[in-house]
Amino acid sequence: MLVKRSLSLAGHRTSLALEAEFWDVLDRAAEEKRLSLAALIGRIDEARIEAGDELNLASACRVWALKRVQSGT
Repeated sequence: MLVKRSLSLAGHRTSLALEAEFWDVLDRAAEEKRLSLAALIGRIDEARIEAGDELNLASACRVWALKRVQSGT
């Protein structure tokens, strides 16, 4: 089931819908990095854009969360 959250990225309000399990990984990572959730997602978004990645933001967040879990960090 998708959970929708609203946040500000680069000064613009947006909403992002992800499964609860992905939100859990992102929330934990933000806490560990001492960042707001919006700041962490902003970093994921910036990296996606810089890499020329064609994934949408939700997919980029899912891939980021999966890689984090796979790496054990």
